Amino acid sequence: MLDLKSIVPTEFIDFGLNQALLRGIQAAGFKTPRPIQSETIPAGLAGYDVLGLAQTGTGKTAAFALPLMDRLLRDRRPGPRALVLAPTRELANQIAEEMRLLSRFTSLKGVIIYGGISASNQIRTLRQRPEIVVGCPGRILDLLQQKVLHLDQVETLVLDEADHMFDMGFLPDIRKILATLPAQRQNLLFSATMPKEVRRLADDLLRTPHVVELANSAPAATIDHALVLVAEQKKRNLLEHVLTNDDCESAIIFTRTKHRAKRLADQLCKAGHKAVGIQGNLSQARRDQAMRGFRSRRFNILVATDIVARGIDVSGVSHVINFDVPNTPEAYTHRIGRTGRAELEGVACTFVTVKDHGWLRATERMIGSPIQRRQFAGFEPDDEMQPRTRHPYPRNKMRNQPPTGQQPHSRHHPSNRGRRQRRPSA
Repeated sequence: MLDLKSIVPTEFIDFGLNQALLRGIQAAGFKTPRPIQSETIPAGLAGYDVLGLAQTGTGKTAAFALPLMDRLLRDRRPGPRALVLAPTRELANQIAEEMRLLSRFTSLKGVIIYGGISASNQIRTLRQRPEIVVGCPGRILDLLQQKVLHLDQVETLVLDEADHMFDMGFLPDIRKILATLPAQRQNLLFSATMPKEVRRLADDLLRTPHVVELANSAPAATIDHALVLVAEQKKRNLLEHVLTNDDCESAIIFTRTKHRAKRLADQLCKAGHKAVGIQGNLSQARRDQAMRGFRSRRFNILVATDIVARGIDVSGVSHVINFDVPNTPEAYTHRIGRTGRAELEGVACTFVTVKDHGWLRATERMIGSPIQRRQFAGFEPDDEMQPRTRHPYPRNKMRNQPPTGQQPHSRHHPSNRGRRQRRPSA
């Protein structure tokens, strides 16, 4: 058996990739392999199943795309021969674009399949038997059921951002898709976290996989992240202060709701900023237009919901601002990971109100350390903004004792829980 632990290439040429792919790597500006690539590409090329645990922005796309395309170039046949599943349209587009760049000196063909747009062009491209299909589970399953997509020749399956697909409720669709694939195939699964449902899927899917674990619940070291305690009504003014006084060259601003993202983008435009909003209610054409504008720097501020919190790679984002805290502690790392990518430095700032202290405690517990507090002149927090201790007395010493003034006969006392309390007579 190949000793993969002893193979840690330091140059892309060391992988033994197809010469056309090496030309594509050089043209794409890739210099040296990143850790996830050095650890997984040899296993992928050797035909092993791979389980890669790594944060977004670490180079996962090339880690699975290069061995996948190298395999296709060894034996040219009509497709589809490779299936890449992603949770969002934006990530599917990004994966397909990076694969196109890396394979530009080959004749490999691919198709992107997702909902929100007409399926007619996708079906037309499928009739040309492209080798690679990149898409989202919903539309993939639709076309399978319509019998216009056939996956019985697939040799390689990739699940990217598997935990995010679980969060979005895609696992049932994924299992239906898996049932249409050949039993003999290579499986590559990449995820930033490993909840039990994804672990169960990995156990069912992967055969003696090569495991690479670079994921960390803490943010990347390249991100200077902090929080600001602020009253809800002062958020908008604080945002203006950060955008104009904190060396902010480009920023992604996250909000909790679609309506809030649209309203905030409109407000920033009226204030003279080059801002654009992206959220789930936009058509796919307008979402693509917004992302292209942000990438090309026609806009230097992108206001978004969590739709772009995973996997979207836009170079040179100097700031991530959480205008609203994420819904979960895990989403914190994914949101702020839009900056500090590709070993560049970035700044992340989270606005925390008094109602967010529960989220703050859970997030600091998850990452294993307190998040730095920042203050801006004119936005100093008052006493009410400071987090309060949840338990006013030590749990271990007074676990079963009532708070001061509460008598044992109270219905809140542990010894009386479950007992029916007699109502006083009138």
